[in-house]
Amino acid sequence: MKLTDLRGILHYIPQFREKTFILALDGNIVTDDNFPTLLLDVALLWSLNIRVVLVHGAAAQIQALAKARKVQPSDTEGTGITDAATLQLAIDAATRLTHEILEGLSANDLRAACSNGVEAHPLGIIGGVDHLFTGKVEKVDVEGFQSMLNQGVVPVVPPLGFDGDGNTYRVNSDSVAVALAEQLKATKLVFVTSRPGLMFDGQPIRQMLVTDLIRLAQQNGGRLAPEMASKVKHAIAACTAGVPRVHVINGTQEEGLLGEVFSNHGIGTLIYANEYENIRPAKKKDVRAIQLLTKQAVESEELVKRTRAMIERNLGDYYIFEIDRNPVACVALHVYPEENVGELASLYVSPAHENEGLGRKLIQFVETRARERGLSRLLALSTQSFTYFQAKGGFVEGTVDDLPPARREQYEQSGRNSRVLVKELG
Repeated sequence: MKLTDLRGILHYIPQFREKTFILALDGNIVTDDNFPTLLLDVALLWSLNIRVVLVHGAAAQIQALAKARKVQPSDTEGTGITDAATLQLAIDAATRLTHEILEGLSANDLRAACSNGVEAHPLGIIGGVDHLFTGKVEKVDVEGFQSMLNQGVVPVVPPLGFDGDGNTYRVNSDSVAVALAEQLKATKLVFVTSRPGLMFDGQPIRQMLVTDLIRLAQQNGGRLAPEMASKVKHAIAACTAGVPRVHVINGTQEEGLLGEVFSNHGIGTLIYANEYENIRPAKKKDVRAIQLLTKQAVESEELVKRTRAMIERNLGDYYIFEIDRNPVACVALHVYPEENVGELASLYVSPAHENEGLGRKLIQFVETRARERGLSRLLALSTQSFTYFQAKGGFVEGTVDDLPPARREQYEQSGRNSRVLVKELG
């Protein structure tokens, strides 16, 4: 692990300490070769005072058990009709799977217990069809789960629900996870699958506001990977119910959980319920972040080098683009009041966030700020990204004569021969 990776992790720990994460594991993840590593990551989270609840599915195990017993299951996902034979398959498969998880947690020195704290009632008759032993979550024993967490016990929750009469129902594990996340006021709900995340038109969705996901699901549902329909549905349900962050990650990827939780770009999909991104004025503590962000661009001569003193002297001109309080991009607006002109400068986006539209957002932000200040023209100087400014920002090529006298003198002294770009604000 790099020292910079460790610094990144340390940035998140104060945010998550004594918070609750719900991990919703697909059944096939528990039997994957990477599962012991995943449990090691769970142990690490607990060591950092992050409380974890494990919810697991059992669809893959139900299918395997049905094949071994030569039984045709009526449903494996907990969403269709569960007949008596399928319920027995679900109970047997889930019990075995829960035991394997308990064994794995014990091997990592974690105390754990299986809970019957999910109350369920029959899903009932829908469209004239009786769903028999398929259940829906009615209530979660919040006090019981909190008591376990307070005592350092990892709750392991199977895809089964129980009613007050001693009946058992097969429930969908994703819906159980959402109910727990909502009732326990979890900071994160993480769906651990064998997929790289939610997919749209064959490409992974890295991060998305829940309202945008709702729109996609309604308008372009066929372009979202159908095998992830349950994750889409339940991610929307969780965010709508007040869970701030929902992640969908690949549990077969080594360090996938830590890579998602302890980085601002992650390795899977993040669906968020509130504004995840924020542009704010830079503060003195951000000077180092600005230098680190732009270091690569300075070395490649894309940006001019600015010393700490230079940045501090003009700190009021700089803005930071944050993701979960992590600086990932920056920009500056230098104003020349005599000529009523502004210069867009120091625009840089971390490589981890390229092609996400952040640069365009920062250009639009600076343009808005320039208009608010009554500036008539916006300038930008670029040696390598001039086509980007023209295509994404609406700039056109100008000449050195367009620069204010003080800026023209700096330009000539630098010897960089940058292209001068101009945008009239009118």
